[in-house]
Amino acid sequence: MNKPKVKVLVVDDSALVRKILKGILESSSDIEVVGTAPDPLVARNKIKQLNPDVLTLDVEMPGMDGITFLKNLMRLRPMPVVMVSTLTERGAGITLEALEVGAVDFIAKPKFDFSHGIQRYTEQIIHKVKVAARAKVKPYKPDTTVVPNRAGSASSIGFSTTDKVIAIGASTGGTEAIRSVLTALPSDSPGILITQHIPPKFSERFAERLDRLCALRVSEARDGEPVLPGRAYIAPGDRHLELTRNGARYVCRLRNGNSVSGHKPSVDVLFKSVARVAGSNSMGVILTGMGADGAEGLGDIQRTGAHTIAQDEQTSVVWGMPGEAVKRGNAEKVLPINEVASAIVTGLVA
Repeated sequence: MNKPKVKVLVVDDSALVRKILKGILESSSDIEVVGTAPDPLVARNKIKQLNPDVLTLDVEMPGMDGITFLKNLMRLRPMPVVMVSTLTERGAGITLEALEVGAVDFIAKPKFDFSHGIQRYTEQIIHKVKVAARAKVKPYKPDTTVVPNRAGSASSIGFSTTDKVIAIGASTGGTEAIRSVLTALPSDSPGILITQHIPPKFSERFAERLDRLCALRVSEARDGEPVLPGRAYIAPGDRHLELTRNGARYVCRLRNGNSVSGHKPSVDVLFKSVARVAGSNSMGVILTGMGADGAEGLGDIQRTGAHTIAQDEQTSVVWGMPGEAVKRGNAEKVLPINEVASAIVTGLVA
């Protein structure tokens, strides 16, 4: 019996983009583009008529912008959405907001020569749409996170040095999972190194957004930067982030090179370096994401005697990376995302 095709509705104000995306998606025998729409108003009617499994949605459109439409959609009829965004600072900011609203993932389209440039990402686009079709989506609820007052923060677990290091890895659905964890951690937590699969301009904006929301200071990692308590460091979107040591101090190391486990930055690269340099003074946390990046590295951390945590299937957008870590026996605890931060704190003081 043949498996049903993934039904996709393509929404974009550009006729050229609609045509190219339709061609790319339908080059897969598992996908059917059931319709296209030039704007959210037409899209709204076509969603009712065609009942697609996945929506691809341009972030910037006339009439009703993509974010406003997405909020309405995820509030009234939650469904998997893959945003199509430009590799610009503005595109990065809007896309991160879309992920907060409930979009599963995004396709970053080239700024110039779209018709030729986008073809290089054919395999990635098809894969992201297929993954989105299986993703868990939830109704949109406005974010009620209170921006912390760092100067007067009473949140503390009594750390004054970074003898310990926390390493966090994530992919699809990870921007919101990481936000959930970091906003719940106290301001004097040990240094945190984070690898999220995300393009370069997006990683910088992601760090800036987290910095506004967290008691911790969050920034994009710089090569040679010391790892300090109360700080979180995000891997740039085009470099591997590793932990190294300079005398008695932990230091961020950024390096170029080939993709590892299919990614740059790679969670496995981060986790393996943390296991090697910090050993039992580390903690590894693997969150939602497709694929298996980080599953092996989490095992390296666990074998040093350090604590390891994986996000559970129920709260993961995609239970690929954490699921693989659990399958290999590399996760000491498997927890819903809202319990991860407290487990980190408990593990640090145990």
